[in-house]
Amino acid sequence: MNSPVQETFISHLIELRDRLLRAIVAVILVFVCLMPWAGNIYDLLALPMMNTLPEGTHMIATGVVTPFFVPVKVTLMVAFVLALPVVLYQAWAFIAPGLYAHERRLAIPMVLGTTLLFLAGMAFCYFFVFGTVFKFIAEFAPKSIVPAPDIEQYLSFVMTLFLAFGLTFEVPVVVIVLVKTGVVGLDKLKEARPYVIVGAFIIAAIVTPPDVISQFMLAVPMCLLYELGIVLARLITKPDPARQLAAERLEGAEAEERDVR
Repeated sequence: MNSPVQETFISHLIELRDRLLRAIVAVILVFVCLMPWAGNIYDLLALPMMNTLPEGTHMIATGVVTPFFVPVKVTLMVAFVLALPVVLYQAWAFIAPGLYAHERRLAIPMVLGTTLLFLAGMAFCYFFVFGTVFKFIAEFAPKSIVPAPDIEQYLSFVMTLFLAFGLTFEVPVVVIVLVKTGVVGLDKLKEARPYVIVGAFIIAAIVTPPDVISQFMLAVPMCLLYELGIVLARLITKPDPARQLAAERLEGAEAEERDVR
């Protein structure tokens, strides 16, 4: 006979399986709908690189099946991004029963905010970072070299940057969650600013190409978004009356002690 703990654990596993299946089905449905335009989707992704290549130069595919699989991978990535609200909602719905009522009220704003910020990070990378980085590389390359990037390596490169900038733009959400759940206070976050700046540049140096421009274009938004998260957390966090009263009493006691001295 199963104990209540075992039954609870099994029920959680079943719910986790169901949530994962729903998320996977959502991604697959979007993927199937987009497949007829897989080639056009890849052409759109390759546009920033194509704009920096010399006239008449094209990207190359060194593998036999690469011209088929690379557009499929790109389409799958786009499908995941479009289905991201469903994926995030399923993740939140799984952990929501273990949260307090005021924490569960954050579900819709957090899902929408996380999705929009991730898309904003990818858009910033596509419209601003790619053009700057590819132009810098093209101008730095010797004139004796005719660039012909491999499409598989290009896909790996852009997906790495998309993920890096998408996660970077989630910094405000992480800060708000840490403050709202009481894990970290606003004062501690303010004190951590120097460490965050150093960490941002270290992360940028690891995940971006070895040029100063792209590193700054990742590290600076990360620092600014951290500050934005602190501001938003301050606006949406209501002060605890009991804690505020205790702090005021402590300040009053310290003032009286100073007066006596």
